[in-house]
Amino acid sequence: MLVAVDTLFLSSDYRYSGTNTYLSELLSECTRISQDSDTGIRFRGFIRKDESWNRNGLASPLLSVRRSRVIERPRLWLLGGMAVETSLVWPDVVFLPTALFSIPGPFAPVVTTILDTMPHRLPPGMIARRSGLRARVLTRINAKLASRIITISSWSKNDIVETCGVPAEKISVTYLGYDKSLYNDLPPNPQGSSALLERFGIRKPFVLHHGMVQLRKNLLRLIQAWNQLAESKATAGAQLVLAGPPGYGYEEILRAAGASPSIALTGALSQPDLAALVKNAFLCVIPSLYEGFCLPMVEAMACGVPTIASNASCIPEVSGGVLEYFDPLSVEEMAEAIRRALGDTDLQARLRRDGLARAEEFSWERCARETLSVFSEVAFEHRGNHRAARPPKATANPEATPNQSA
Repeated sequence: MLVAVDTLFLSSDYRYSGTNTYLSELLSECTRISQDSDTGIRFRGFIRKDESWNRNGLASPLLSVRRSRVIERPRLWLLGGMAVETSLVWPDVVFLPTALFSIPGPFAPVVTTILDTMPHRLPPGMIARRSGLRARVLTRINAKLASRIITISSWSKNDIVETCGVPAEKISVTYLGYDKSLYNDLPPNPQGSSALLERFGIRKPFVLHHGMVQLRKNLLRLIQAWNQLAESKATAGAQLVLAGPPGYGYEEILRAAGASPSIALTGALSQPDLAALVKNAFLCVIPSLYEGFCLPMVEAMACGVPTIASNASCIPEVSGGVLEYFDPLSVEEMAEAIRRALGDTDLQARLRRDGLARAEEFSWERCARETLSVFSEVAFEHRGNHRAARPPKATANPEATPNQSA
């Protein structure tokens, strides 16, 4: 069985995106499992002429590459380029790791990942208006055209059913994994940690938020909550660190953070540096208004860092209800949750223990095995439907046995 994969998001232009992480980790694990278990599933990807495939660590005999000039022009790729390219390799299944950049063609059954319905659910002004409109349209189109939809939480599944009008049985939930070689409860390297913190002017103890620095992460309210605590001397000299690349609304967040001497921003970090920063944090805060899964939260839990979080969308589901939660729309409630977590050692110990236990339940291997199962089911259903649709061969005498027919 051949699965054609839209690999646009593996290009260097999208290296800090969640879809890049999802696709590279998923493909790596899918090819490993397929090779070890002899599943008979092969993959075909598409890359630009100037891209190195091995940059993503995806070298595998089960993963072949088709270089394409069309993929260099994302708009053309969206408006039929991907459909044409996949038709040339005769796949059994087409896999779109996001519904936001390709419209599938009619040449093979399509499995589309819809990570969330954020453009439908977020308040106005949280994402760019044009991109939000585009995302809403493409999500609905791909949800209707896909043979099967993969999403990453039960919350997102319910949202997709409601906003896109598709039946629940069309959607499979596969929780994400995380890099356990980086995000674990092993102590960080002292020398490397000291150099990292010094590079960004970070002092211990510090409270961390990691992920793209953008408005939908609710960072303006987090800054307000922090400033309230600082004014009342409740932060005990701690810093708030916002780690991650700039996203929509970054300038507004930067202006708000710049007024406080106890807030630091790092910009984009390599995964090893980010993992080291997480391990050195005293507390992690997840104030998001909406998430499809919230991988940064799971990474913090996996490092044994006490974590508190918003009670919105899938966050209580994914965290298993083991964290301390607050209303993300209430600055006062958020500030109080941070204050308690900074000062209550019993709470810190519980968050650390229960967070570690819950994070152990997630892995890319589990995600890949469940995804491979979806590919196999869709290919099997398509073959069955295709055979059923063929008319029976005509005979001279339909009631005759083979030896009696003309």
